[in-house]
Amino acid sequence: MKLKRFRVTNFRSVIDSGWINCDDVTTLVGINESGKTNILLALWKLNPARGGEIDVLHDLPVMKLSSLREKQEEVFFVEAVFEIGESAEGINDELGMSLTAENELYISRNYKGDYRFRFEDEASQKKIEQLQKPKKVKGSEDIPGQTAVEIFNRIKPFIPSFVYYSNYGNLTSRIYLPHAVKWLKGESVAGVDIKEDQVRTIKVLFDYVNLKPEEILELGKDAKDIAQERRRDATPTEDDIKKAEVDKEQRALLLQSAGTQLTKGFRDWWKQGEYKFRFGADGDYFYIWVSDDKRPEEVDLGLRSTGLQWFLSFYLVFLMECKNENQGSVLLLDEAGLTLHPLAQKDLAAFFNKLSEENQIINTTHSPFIVDAKNIDRCRVVFTSEDRGTVVSENLREGSGKVGEKSIYAVHAALGLTVSDVLLQGSQVVVVEGPSDQFYLSAIKNALIRDQKFAPQREIVFAPAGGAKGVQGISSLISSVNDELPKVVLDSDKAGEDFKRKLENGLYNGCKNQIITVNSITGIDQSEIEDLIPFEFISKAVEKLLGVQDEDDEFVPEEGKPLIPQIELFAQTRGIKLEQGWKVTLSKAFKKALFGKRQKKVPEKYVQMWISLFKMFN
Repeated sequence: MKLKRFRVTNFRSVIDSGWINCDDVTTLVGINESGKTNILLALWKLNPARGGEIDVLHDLPVMKLSSLREKQEEVFFVEAVFEIGESAEGINDELGMSLTAENELYISRNYKGDYRFRFEDEASQKKIEQLQKPKKVKGSEDIPGQTAVEIFNRIKPFIPSFVYYSNYGNLTSRIYLPHAVKWLKGESVAGVDIKEDQVRTIKVLFDYVNLKPEEILELGKDAKDIAQERRRDATPTEDDIKKAEVDKEQRALLLQSAGTQLTKGFRDWWKQGEYKFRFGADGDYFYIWVSDDKRPEEVDLGLRSTGLQWFLSFYLVFLMECKNENQGSVLLLDEAGLTLHPLAQKDLAAFFNKLSEENQIINTTHSPFIVDAKNIDRCRVVFTSEDRGTVVSENLREGSGKVGEKSIYAVHAALGLTVSDVLLQGSQVVVVEGPSDQFYLSAIKNALIRDQKFAPQREIVFAPAGGAKGVQGISSLISSVNDELPKVVLDSDKAGEDFKRKLENGLYNGCKNQIITVNSITGIDQSEIEDLIPFEFISKAVEKLLGVQDEDDEFVPEEGKPLIPQIELFAQTRGIKLEQGWKVTLSKAFKKALFGKRQKKVPEKYVQMWISLFKMFN
């Protein structure tokens, strides 16, 4: 199953987050205290891989605690929608249903911990109702129907679990084993303060070495301790000495084996260095030593960077909570990698993309280095609304004003860093009018390279200018560094043609070949970027945008005419107000159709148009 979207209500600072659409990697950006962590915690508690207990006293919004605390069965704090995907076959076998991969399952959870579920399609819901009805058997008593709880428990093994991790769970380098024994039993230690997240990480550490703290203590006893326990005599016998030798050797070999295993696995994950880990135990202490190719001498983990400590701790949690029965878990990473060097943070963003091939990721961040500037469409802004508390939106303009502007600062900075990298590294910048053009052309570029239809001489980066009027400013900035005017792609509508003439008479005087209009590729007057796209790739998104529900009201564009005016006219005649940023929504749908698991084949006509356009960039 794949998480498609979710919604949080009446949870801590969140009254109603609104629906949050999810991608393979989804990044929540916002200022401190905007509620990013609360969004992740609520989702974690939907189906936690480990921990994640519901705490009514602290999870209910303070302002509603007195009115809702007695209504735990009525208050559902999180709802998620999953695309059934490859789980369809398993659920069909389990319940005798006929689900397809595209079917959706809605799941919500209340403060009592109970679940509520429903399928989106009517046929599946009817099957669930049939399972709940008693079966009449001729000549004997009716067989009782299944309860909703029983049916859900048969579905639950197919639902992804959620793994939550924050910086607060970083490992300490030395662990006092008698304290660890108490912590893992849920007991506190007088005078010693430790966070719940740290206890959890210690637990997965010992799960990894396949030992318990009390076992490590037991295997490390000296001969005189064994003698004292056996006979209350501190003088060890030969048997006591032999047992101590065997136990300590067993402990050393087990820890050595676990260290070797961790070293190999960690090396496959993280490319910032060739790290070697060694677990050891001395008396009542368990410790972790680290060395690498640049610092071959072993040092205590606590003396290495907090970035390394974070990544090692996250690795162990991921390894232990996503394995076997929890395969395909959704990873919820709170302020991931903030202690890493900026270059390592950029590597972390790339690492998330790789990791998301098996596990969806939702992460929160303040850092522009962790925002993937090539996939800004996967960012969601988190801000505080007066009437809804914490709100999450994929419209980065929403919540504008002082708070909203601060919330998306990391996104703005990430874009600035990308432009800076482009200027410094000599990549080829192509200026486009807006973000939807950037999404379309970036996706086309990657598809052509993937299919070996195009090989760029330099890395091509598309820089959105915020509309035709912004083209001149960003082109001037780029040319001042690269000593050449960048290529510009303009729509062929009236605004684009007007601005083309302005550029040709001004900044681009004598460089008209640097300006490319879409109609020179499509052959369609007044065409825009969308006319380079096969309509079937965005048809479902267009129908959803226009509220089309049946064939009688179907939107069928006329070939040979620009698409965008036809969509606008269809909406206008039906009194439909197109939402702000609707073109970006279409470009995201195109990218998904081009690279999703169920990829569509691109008609050759469009492939040739794409090749013609990209040859102009080389």
